[in-house]
Amino acid sequence: MTLRQSPSILTYVDTTVEPRSPTAPVLRRLIDGINRVLVGKEEVVLRTVVTLVARGHLLIEDVPGIGKTLLGLALAKSIDAKFRRIQFTNDLLPSDIVGVTLFNQRDQRFEFKPGPIFSNVLLADEINRSTPKTQSALLEAMNERQVSIEGHTHILEEPYFVIATENPVEYHGTFPLPEAQLDRFLMRVQIGYPEPADEISVLKGGEMDSRLASLEHALTTEEIVSIQRRVETVHAADDLIEYIVALASETRAEKRVRLGLSPRGSQALLRAARAYALVQGRDYCVPDDVKRIAAPVMAHRIVLESGEYGLARVQEAERLVGEILKRVPPPS
Repeated sequence: MTLRQSPSILTYVDTTVEPRSPTAPVLRRLIDGINRVLVGKEEVVLRTVVTLVARGHLLIEDVPGIGKTLLGLALAKSIDAKFRRIQFTNDLLPSDIVGVTLFNQRDQRFEFKPGPIFSNVLLADEINRSTPKTQSALLEAMNERQVSIEGHTHILEEPYFVIATENPVEYHGTFPLPEAQLDRFLMRVQIGYPEPADEISVLKGGEMDSRLASLEHALTTEEIVSIQRRVETVHAADDLIEYIVALASETRAEKRVRLGLSPRGSQALLRAARAYALVQGRDYCVPDDVKRIAAPVMAHRIVLESGEYGLARVQEAERLVGEILKRVPPPS
């Protein structure tokens, strides 16, 4: 087992477990391929793949230029998926995302022109720069995997994975995501600046296009969908579920917390733990699976009494999650 230091709490990547699931080698190829493109960010890549396998969505809160777009492109190419990127601005309209219905004069009928939301991997860049009305255009797609337009429901193609980004430095002209919308993201992560040695490797490795060109398909979208369906079959014992509930209850009883983890947050934590176990090659969960993904799943769902906003809020919440993990004893 390898110990790695993250910006908030200690995280673990299990390298000693003998894979028991046939999906483990395939997912390892996927992770290794992306790691060759996004150098030195193994923990971020691991959490991204876990989020994808769990049929969740990812929120990245970090400064520009550290590889957010590269991560989305590398993931999409690795699974042979359709990739779309939307730059969110304050004049962006919901129709710019979901599409519009136009009248075809030649055929004398209305035709639906799908927007970029109809993809497999969608990068919503700087999502908090658009108005709440435009942000809400993503909610149905993220939750129900469908889009309703003018009384018609359009089913989105699986897999469907949203990577949304926020700039934690510039808040002028932004619209903070409400709690209900933050809750739609299974995990929230930071990529962070690379280590000097990794940055040297990136500079020697050439431009982004050349690094992506060398990336091969690790698996297909059909295989990803099949792996996603296996997550529900990963066994979680009753005492493990009780452990998750105990963690959630501790956030609700904490005096520094105004709004603790909701039952939907508990469900997200269980689903992420199952997906993490599957990525590690197991068909059962252990308490360490919950511990390893607790911070990125729980922190952005907790509202603190301090009233901190943005990056400071999440970092304080991550520290609090670390304290709770030490207080609540895991099942033996």
